[in-house]
Amino acid sequence: MSDAAANLEPTAATSPLVEIADLTVRFRTPTRQVHAVNGVDLTLGRGEVLTILGESGSGKSVTLRTLMRLLPERRTQISGRVSVDGQDVLAMSQRQLTRFRGRTASMIFQEPMLAFDPVYRIGEQIAETVCRHEGVSRREGMARALELFELVRIPSPQRRLANYPHELSGGMSQRAMIALALSCRPKLLLADEPTTALDATVQIQILLLLRDLQRELGMSVIFVTHDMGVANEISDRIAVMYAGRIVESGRVEEIIGDPQHPYTQGLMASRASGAQRGQRLQAIPGAPPDLAELPRGCAFAPRCPRATDECLAAVPAARALSDTHWAACCRLGA
Repeated sequence: MSDAAANLEPTAATSPLVEIADLTVRFRTPTRQVHAVNGVDLTLGRGEVLTILGESGSGKSVTLRTLMRLLPERRTQISGRVSVDGQDVLAMSQRQLTRFRGRTASMIFQEPMLAFDPVYRIGEQIAETVCRHEGVSRREGMARALELFELVRIPSPQRRLANYPHELSGGMSQRAMIALALSCRPKLLLADEPTTALDATVQIQILLLLRDLQRELGMSVIFVTHDMGVANEISDRIAVMYAGRIVESGRVEEIIGDPQHPYTQGLMASRASGAQRGQRLQAIPGAPPDLAELPRGCAFAPRCPRATDECLAAVPAARALSDTHWAACCRLGA
């Protein structure tokens, strides 16, 4: 782990809920190996909201799925350390994982319709989860499902429990997915772009709901998105990811108000929000690298306007910018 990154990651008064150290994830195919995550270091305090921000293919979702051990084990090579609430996730047996998923950590997926079984009623699926993990009766499980539907503000909750997944709208389905994720009172909630498929109005409602629930229940949350506006709305801290590495991390006001890494600056400049009417947005040139053939040195160098030969020589180390802010770039301040 980089000394700067290790020293600057905030910690709670007690030990952090999540600790990731030098995480690497490789996907093997018959013809090549994909380097999806390349030495990620992260900590998450109890009750904190962290957003992992970056373009599609940067390794955000893979990092989240590694926290839940949801990747196909036969084709995946994982190294490093992943600890959640003091438990070594990578060393867990299948029985331990079954207890871990739902009670300690839970996940909201991007497409809620794929998370529910289409042939069972929504209420029955949530009640079954509660009964399995908490050992309560079916009646108590249904009562808990109703309580959760009220918590996530689903109108006519009693009636909606009897609905099948296809009978709910997109926003309603996402609220039901959140209810399912919260059914066993997890300490850690992982949200993998849960608002991408929703229209703007519903998206804001879901974001505000997640933030309110996080504060009310005292959960820690890791939120994955490629939308800077979403990150600004819900986060305490932002980690910017590119080509499987964290390139900048800091408090929301530091990343949004004073980005230092050229990639973060490019993301900020490409936003429509704040742009002057009639001016073209400053898109980042080029495309993310092929993760099976990563360039030597800084992966962003081929797209970076400030790149020099030094950038191609080695992967840049993290450099401290404040007590809570760091960036991995050898051209900081240039």
